[in-house]
Amino acid sequence: MGHTATPEAESGGLTATEHRLANGLRVVLSEDHLTPVAAVCLWYDVGSRHEVKGRTGLAHLFEHLMFQGSANVKGNGHFELVQAAGGSLNGTTSFERTNYFETMPAHQLELALWLEADRMGSLLSALDLESLDNQRDVVKNERRQRYDNVPYGTAFERLTAMAYPDGHPYHHTPIGSMADLDAASLEDARAFFRTYYAPNNAVLAVVGDIDTEQTLAWVEKYFGTIESHDGKPAPRDGSLPGVIGGQLREVVEEDVPSRALMAAYRLPKDGSREADAADLALTILGGGESSRLHNRLVRRDRSAVAAGFGLLRLAGAPSLGWLDVKTSSGVEVPDIEAAVDEELARFAEEGPTPEEMERAQAQLEREWLDRLATVGGRADELCRYSVLFGSPQLALTAVKRVLEVTADEVREIAAATLRPDNRAVLVYEPTGSAAASGEDFDEDEEGEDQ
Repeated sequence: MGHTATPEAESGGLTATEHRLANGLRVVLSEDHLTPVAAVCLWYDVGSRHEVKGRTGLAHLFEHLMFQGSANVKGNGHFELVQAAGGSLNGTTSFERTNYFETMPAHQLELALWLEADRMGSLLSALDLESLDNQRDVVKNERRQRYDNVPYGTAFERLTAMAYPDGHPYHHTPIGSMADLDAASLEDARAFFRTYYAPNNAVLAVVGDIDTEQTLAWVEKYFGTIESHDGKPAPRDGSLPGVIGGQLREVVEEDVPSRALMAAYRLPKDGSREADAADLALTILGGGESSRLHNRLVRRDRSAVAAGFGLLRLAGAPSLGWLDVKTSSGVEVPDIEAAVDEELARFAEEGPTPEEMERAQAQLEREWLDRLATVGGRADELCRYSVLFGSPQLALTAVKRVLEVTADEVREIAAATLRPDNRAVLVYEPTGSAAASGEDFDEDEEGEDQ
């Protein structure tokens, strides 16, 4: 196993070494002896973009199935063993990956590695129709609770379907549809696992109070005998024109607390300098209470109770700029939309002030350093840059790249993309009790699903 190391001068003192097993598993290690804990993070290069029409939701379903037992760990044993050892764990699914992670006391690292290897290598032996049906019902209930039965719950799904045309790999969200979840057979699940849950389709990062040689020995011992799989199809092309070319629009009449204007703007792919510039633009426009849209709509005009603008970074397709405004009682959406467009046009013409650039760069820098400050956050970012961009070293220099972006670049990306002809718009009009009472929307009651 060969390895490369990060030059410390370029990464704020953080280092990472890269290794590869004979079966293709990529391993990234980063020693940090500040606290006696270790984080294990395993990213599989599979998300909803890898699914095919009629079988959506399988990637997310497997996030649940991976906690349902393997050859040597029965039932809920994975959770029980980690928590009994004083650790924490979870898993998540996105368009572009599925990840699993544990943070453990350092002396329990071997247990975490054994658990991850056991389910990678032996889940199929424990996967049966009973466990599939059980977790199928869990996922369907999750969809009801987080999407179908909460105010604005299907907004993300609706806007994504508009922003990415039918047939595009990002047209559907990771939660999948009820019909597709019902249609998934046991053989569908087994084929999905064989294709994507292979060592040569994964990156393992271990960060914290570790000994590199001992950790590598454990990784080789537990993961080294798992066979690779070469049948993974190439991801479908997610490229699209830089702008949508016209405004897409949908009006939703539902029993929601207030009128809302939501929009998705097509922005540059993650991993580019243009994406960093777009992130700064959206931070200045809608990233918190000092942002332009909050100052205009919430503080000055009092036409909204909440106004935010953020970036959903995507590597395999155009990213999305996500606008979300909840109106004050009695305010019409066209008035909000006109004010938003006025602010965006002014920003595209004038660009950010030096003070806004400094504040936005400091905000993104702080957020990024907060991620790297925890062993779990650092392990996750090392995996992300390995899977999506081919090199974990890029994670350790990301702040430097954001700070190099100029005000002119921020203005240019805003002028090129934050336009009415480059967005999908979703308008919520309340019905029922909220409309009849004219209630204001309480920002504290809105949940965000990342």
